[in-house]
Amino acid sequence: MSVAFSHSRYALITGASGGIGLEIAKLFARDRYNLVLVARSQQKLAQVAEELKQESGIAIKIIALDLALPTSPAEIFQAVQQEAIAIDTLVNNAGFATYGLFSETDVATELQMLQVNVVALTHLTKLFVPEMVKRKAGKVLNIASTAAFQPGPLMAVYYASKAYVLSFSEALANELQDFGITVTALCPGPTASGFQKRARMEKSKLVSNQKTMDAATVAQAGYRGLMQNQTVVVPGWKNQILAASVRFMPRNAVTNIVRNMQSQNHNS
Repeated sequence: MSVAFSHSRYALITGASGGIGLEIAKLFARDRYNLVLVARSQQKLAQVAEELKQESGIAIKIIALDLALPTSPAEIFQAVQQEAIAIDTLVNNAGFATYGLFSETDVATELQMLQVNVVALTHLTKLFVPEMVKRKAGKVLNIASTAAFQPGPLMAVYYASKAYVLSFSEALANELQDFGITVTALCPGPTASGFQKRARMEKSKLVSNQKTMDAATVAQAGYRGLMQNQTVVVPGWKNQILAASVRFMPRNAVTNIVRNMQSQNHNS
C-alpha cells in the first residue's frame, strides 16, 4: 500500500542501527520525518527500517557503508543526490572509542576512530550544509560527549576527538545562524549501549562504578535540544555539573581525576 506524505522532510542519521542513533531515528519517525539511515550492517539497517516503516508509515532509505573508509561520505552524498532527497536534518552520530595507554593501543584502530569521529563527521557536514545554506533552513546534530570538556588519559585520542566535535559544532553554529541553520552538539556521559564493549572498557571505574543513562533518555534530550535550537546539550544534572566544574579546576588536577576515573576497577 502506498503512503501519501503530507511533507517530505528528511533526516539523515549515521550509526543508526543501534544505541543513541537508533533511538534518535525513532524520535524522527514519530514526528513523521522520512529517514536516510546509515550504518555498517545492511542486515541491521533493513530490520530497523522495516520496524519503523510498520510503526510510522514513513519513507526510509538505508545505506550500508563503513565511515572508517574515507570514500564513504561522498558515496552517501551521491546516493542521496541521485534520488533528489533534500536533507533537512543531518545527525552525525556514528563514533567509537579505544581504551588503554596510548603507547600500547593499536594505531590502525585509532586512525579509523579519527576517520569516523572527526573526518567523516566533518566531511558529511561539508557536503550537506551548503545545500541547507541555499535553502536558508536546516539542522545539524553532532554527537560529542562529556569527554569533550577535559583531557582523558587512557582514552586520549577519543577524548580529543570529542573535543574537536564540540569546538567544531559551536563554531559552525555561530557561522550558520544568519542562514537559518542551527547546529547542536549532544554531549552525553556514559550511556548504556554497545559502545563500552567495543572499546573494551567495561572494567573501568567510569563504567563499572557509575549508573549509565539509557540511550532513549539521551536521545530524547538531544532531540529536544535540537528542536529548541540549543547549541550544546548535556543530558543529566550530574553530567551538567561535571561539564561546568572542570572549567574552574586546575587543568592538571582535572586530568589526574579523569585518569583515576578511567583506570580499571580491580574489584569488578
